[in-house]
Amino acid sequence: MDPVENPFSPGAGTRPPELRGRDDLIRDFQIALRRTIGGRPGKSIMPIGLRGVGKTVLLNRFDQMAQEEGLARAFIEASEHGEFEHLLAARLRSILLDLDRGTASGAVKRALETLKSFTYTLPDGSSISLNVDAIAGSADSGVLADDVTDLLVAVGEAADDRGRGLLFAIDEVQYLEGDELGALISAIHRTVQLGLPVILVGAGLPQLPGLAGNAKSYAERLFDFPEVGSLNEEDARRVLAVPAKAQGVDFSSDALDRLVEFTQGYPYFLQEWGYHVWNAAPQSPISLDDVTLAARDVQRRLDENFFRVRMDRLTPAEKQYLGAMAELGPGPHRSGDIAAKLGVKVESVAPRRSGLIKKGMVYSPAHGDTAFTVPMFDDFLRRSQLE
Repeated sequence: MDPVENPFSPGAGTRPPELRGRDDLIRDFQIALRRTIGGRPGKSIMPIGLRGVGKTVLLNRFDQMAQEEGLARAFIEASEHGEFEHLLAARLRSILLDLDRGTASGAVKRALETLKSFTYTLPDGSSISLNVDAIAGSADSGVLADDVTDLLVAVGEAADDRGRGLLFAIDEVQYLEGDELGALISAIHRTVQLGLPVILVGAGLPQLPGLAGNAKSYAERLFDFPEVGSLNEEDARRVLAVPAKAQGVDFSSDALDRLVEFTQGYPYFLQEWGYHVWNAAPQSPISLDDVTLAARDVQRRLDENFFRVRMDRLTPAEKQYLGAMAELGPGPHRSGDIAAKLGVKVESVAPRRSGLIKKGMVYSPAHGDTAFTVPMFDDFLRRSQLE
């Protein structure tokens, strides 16, 4: 069928044509957003889950909702290579320059001066271009938690002065260093105490609640960490059937059954399979034979573009560790069992495990357990070993 008319959209954070199974989370964020705008900020939301379940899609939806409500917005994707303070300063600069348009505002000017002070404490000693003088004694102590708090309070007051709210959306939160995450939580805690119209949402891998709790013990009083998982069978079928129907194309029932089986209901896999099966099918309805015909090509593309690129970031020892996990099955697995599979003592592989957690490849669902953060990664590793 015509690939130009293909309704499916595989990609990192790309909104699917049919967003299903997330209504409760969107409703909860809407409530938190409206309460923040009304001067009653409270708990916000940090969805957690494996790769490919649509966490970034949710963050983008939250960002869109905030835009519709007229909030100033800063969207940051945290990196395992750092640079959080630079990203924060750059996003806030854009917001404050926008708030500075029109009539003069003392609160906006003070926030710009506070931002200028903050940039003098950046790790590489750099600054950013602002046509104001730094304000001494605000966000310039070199203590990250204090400086970020000064900064976010000043920006929150500037937004409030302009009759607007402020949304911070941070993706891949697990990549923040402990002091960065702690500083952010402290700052949001202070804006909540002051009743400022500031809301923070984030998304991350399943280890995020533990990281947040380690950074600040009161994190669970500021955020809910709802788990985002695969879709149930009904929603998974609708994710495929509804967009196709809008283009005048149907799926046979057994084709949908097989696609749900292959994807296990994971949103990214549904988009990838839907996209390639559409292109392989000669006509409507898309049949089980079309799914079978496309299967090898879809699996190859997933291996190359979703699975293998994650392996390229790993050391040989880390790859061996994941290979041992794969031989044991989908997991989670006890650390001792993985070490035994490798034929070494458990203490000797602890650094590998820590490195893999830091790189976002595995997480610990319970003490002493290790599981993949990427769905079906064990299948990929076993296929790779047979090649």
